This record gives sequence, C-alpha cells and structure tokens, in this order.
Amino acid sequence: MPLATTTTTRIQAVVPNCPRPRRLVAFTTPPAYSPRLSSLLSVRGGAEPLSVPTISVDPTPHAFLQHHAANGSSLDSFAGIAFTSRTGIHSFSLALDLDLDLLRLSPSGGPPSFFLAALGKDADLLYGEDGLAAKLLACDDPTRIRILVPDVASPAGLVKSLGFGYGKKILCPVPTVVDLTEPPVIPDFLKDLEEAGWVPVRVSAYETRWIGPKCVERLVALDKDLDAIIFTSTAEVEGLIMGLKELGWDWGMVRRRWPNMVVGAHGPVTAKGAERYGIDVDVVSEKFSSFDGVLDALDLRWSSSR
Repeated sequence: MPLATTTTTRIQAVVPNCPRPRRLVAFTTPPAYSPRLSSLLSVRGGAEPLSVPTISVDPTPHAFLQHHAANGSSLDSFAGIAFTSRTGIHSFSLALDLDLDLLRLSPSGGPPSFFLAALGKDADLLYGEDGLAAKLLACDDPTRIRILVPDVASPAGLVKSLGFGYGKKILCPVPTVVDLTEPPVIPDFLKDLEEAGWVPVRVSAYETRWIGPKCVERLVALDKDLDAIIFTSTAEVEGLIMGLKELGWDWGMVRRRWPNMVVGAHGPVTAKGAERYGIDVDVVSEKFSSFDGVLDALDLRWSSSR
C-alpha cells in the first residue's frame, strides 16, 4: 500500500514597499518668489509645499522716473547700481520699459566703466541679450558694464566686494516698508556704503507690505502634521506674528500644535530677525545665494535624525 504523501504549501507574507509620506513644508515667502521655492521643494526635496505668504513685494518703477525728474541727474552721474533683491532688478527693468532713453546710459559722456551689483542667483537677471545690462547700453560696447556678484550673498558682502568708493555716487534700489517695521538690513547697508566712501542714493524700487489679518488662516486651519516652516526674510516673520495675533494665536501655540516642526531660515540675517520676534530657528542655510541652501540645511537635519 503506497504511503500517503502530504504537500506543504509555504505561504510568504508580502510586505508592500510603501513610500515614506511626503514631508509637509510651509513657507512664508511673498507670492513673487513662492513659485521658485515651491518648485524646489517638490522637485528637489520631494516635499509637499504649503505656501502661506505673509507679505507682498510690489515693484514701483515710476519712482525711478520721479527721482530723475526731481534731481535732474542721469544714470551717467553714477558709478553703478547696487541691487539687494531680485524685485529691485525687476522694478528697474520695468522703469526702462517706461522710458528707456531717460534712464539708460548715454552712448558717450558717461563713466567709461559702469557696474551692476547683485546677490547670488539674482544676478541671472543681468546677463544675456534680454538682461538688464544689455538694456542699459545705448552703444555697442558690452565691456562698458561690469557685473559684480559678491562671494557672500548679503548686503554686507556686497559692500565688501565694492571696495572703497572715493566719493562716487551709487544708485541703491531698495524697498519702502508699509505696515511693517523696517528691518535694519537696508539702513545698515546704506550706512556701510557711506563708511566705505560711497555716496548711496536711495530710490524706492518696490513696496513691502503686510498681506493682512487673514494671511495665516491656511496655517491655523491645518489639521495634519507640519514637518517644517521656512522663513526667507525678517519681514515675513513679523507678518506671521501679526497674522497669528489677529486670529488669537501666538508662536507658542504654533510650537505646541506641531512640536516636531523644524524651523528653517534662509541665511543668518533672516535667522537673527526671527529670533528678535521670539522664534528659535533650528536650521540656517550656510549658502544663501539661492533657496537651495535652506533645503540643504533641512535635508541634513532630517538625515541626521534617521
């Protein structure tokens, strides 16, 4: 009689390879800059961006024309232009579109060499056929304009890279701050230029404004974990604090709501400004010529905690 045989079926559990949920990262960057940071967070960082703008920056190109009409001085009387923001470059470019002949360099009689100075990635707007340098020239000598990009992408770094001014005039397109406290960065920049022998001429290139009492409603209404929040300027921090107060919140309530949230600052100037408003910053970008730096700082923080 044949022996009975038994077949054993081994059942192996299949564990699905579930990807880690995307980190949710809020940022208070103005609408003019938020698409760049949002794209970086999504594409490079694999995060879910949450835009919570607390301030707006709006170009005021007519201010350049008004300054020229009031002072009667052409661009030829300046040694160069020092831009501290991307919006300042954009505003001046818009002013050239309004009255190109009035604002650009004359083909002769002006300074033999003229410089345009900008910070980090902002300098991309100066180069190329459509860049600001090409717009400014009323002659065919591209070597007349020198583009200066400091190694350290900060107003202080810009002053250092300019060297001593020997009493030369320098045009400074800077913001007018409305409904907010003007951070010390621009007044310090102008003072540093004076101490370095320059004659800075301040022109209001754009307005920085608080967006209003409902600016942080999207943040307060959030009902899930928030992994990080990024600040890219001191004015944004003040706007956030003002918005929270309007809704009966404060920063302590934000911290208690999301105790594991990482606070990131785009550069040491922003970090110092945030601390003045009682916000402890966890990570600060070491390279702040672009938003990549603060993402690098967040990645390092999260990789070290795994």
